[in-house]
Amino acid sequence: GPVAETFRVIQGAVTEEYVRSTQGVFQFELSGDGGGTWYIDLKNKGGSAGFGKPPVTADVVMSMSSADFVKMFTDKLKPFMAFMPGNYSIKCDVMLTLSLEKMM
Repeated sequence: GPVAETFRVIQGAVTEEYVRSTQGVFQFELSGDGGGTWYIDLKNKGGSAGFGKPPVTADVVMSMSSADFVKMFTDKLKPFMAFMPGNYSIKCDVMLTLSLEKMM
């Protein structure tokens, strides 16, 4: 589905450079189609992304619909637009979230 496809693209885009400059682990709690727990690890080794809990505790946890997540990563929706009241819940370090936006 679109969520799995988006994570495949993200996994392909993760570089050692991003990992070195970001040093953060992002966890996404997605609802709806293809939902569940997904992660992007930009802290360990060469980085990774995929389904399930991250290998270490996440620095940032975002909850949103899977449709919003796919839109966010295909740049139809700027990350911070997704985080308008009511659309999300986020527990995070804002600097890390900004560095995630650079990767998109």
